[in-house]
Formats: sequence, structure tokens, C-alpha cells
Amino acid sequence: MTLGTRDLILDAAADILRQRGVVHATTKEIAKAAGFSEAALYKHFSDKEELILNVLQSRMPSPAAGMPTPGAATVEENLCDIARGALSFYQGSLPLLGGLLAHPERMAAHRDSMRRHAGGPGRAIAAIAAYLRAEQELDRVAADADVDTAAALLDGACFHQAFLRYYEGGPEADPVPEDLARRLVGGVLRGLSGK
Repeated sequence: MTLGTRDLILDAAADILRQRGVVHATTKEIAKAAGFSEAALYKHFSDKEELILNVLQSRMPSPAAGMPTPGAATVEENLCDIARGALSFYQGSLPLLGGLLAHPERMAAHRDSMRRHAGGPGRAIAAIAAYLRAEQELDRVAADADVDTAAALLDGACFHQAFLRYYEGGPEADPVPEDLARRLVGGVLRGLSGK
């Protein structure tokens, strides 16, 4: 199967964004790496932020994508799947987005664009909380459990662990160990049991 222009641009963008970060990568160098003109890139993406969002969504799906079906498997297994996805996503996205923190104007532009394109970091917490609320309705999570806090704790712990891994090993760091997802979920589950 041959890749189309859009996929070639997304692949090139993912590589360049990992190497140079969002702040330093340009649409011109991304288009050139894909073998196209910058004009061709803009036929598929309205701006750099839309390109970045598409890279995040298609080349490293966020924790907000693909939430488990409530009632399927166990809550623990579903949360472990969510945690594994979040750990992988955050570890992969740190090289892309980390540089934004040092550039407030660029961060503001990125934030505004993510809002326009319905993206951004808060979506994962909201998706996890919605999943947990659905499990509450099925009586698989305690009725008095604070699902918003549980979602924030799980997502935040995954981000922090990915950051520590990136801090210690850089972009080529080994993935977070499999058992870490289960340990993080274990801590969150205690708060969801109502005990």
C-alpha cells in the first residue's frame, strides 16, 4: 500500500517534531522532508497547530481516544489499558511539546489553536471521568466515588511518570515498565471502591 500525501506529511511531521520540538520545527522543513512543497502541506492542514494535532491523534493516539466500553472486562483492566495508553502517549509527546513551556507567546498560540480544533490536555481527564461515571451507573464503581479526582490522579500520575522517564533517559528512554500501569491503577481503585 502506498501512502498518500497527507500520510507522508504526517510521518515526516512526527519525525521532525520529535527531533526538533513544536517550537523549532517549521512547516517548510516538514514539507521538504515529506517530499512536497509547503503549499502542498497547507492543502491538507490549515496551520501548523492542526498538523500537530493530527500528528498527536494519528501517530500517537491520546488517552482520550479509544476509551474502553463500560461494563466490558473489569474496571481494573480497563483502567490499566487507559494508563498504558497515557504513559505511552505522554512519553512520546514530551519531546514534541516540552519546548512550549519556555515560550509563553508560542504556548498561547498553541493553546488557542487546540481549543479551535477541540484538542488539548484536559480532554484525557474528561474522557477518563466520563468512562468512570458510566461504570458508576453500572454499579461497578462506588456511587460516592469522586470520579473527576480519580481521573485527574490517574492521568496526572501517568504524565509525571512519563516525564521522569524522559528526564532520565531523554527521547530514546525505554518505555515505562508494564507493571507501573497496574500499580498506578491500584492506587486509584482504592478511591473508587467506596471503602
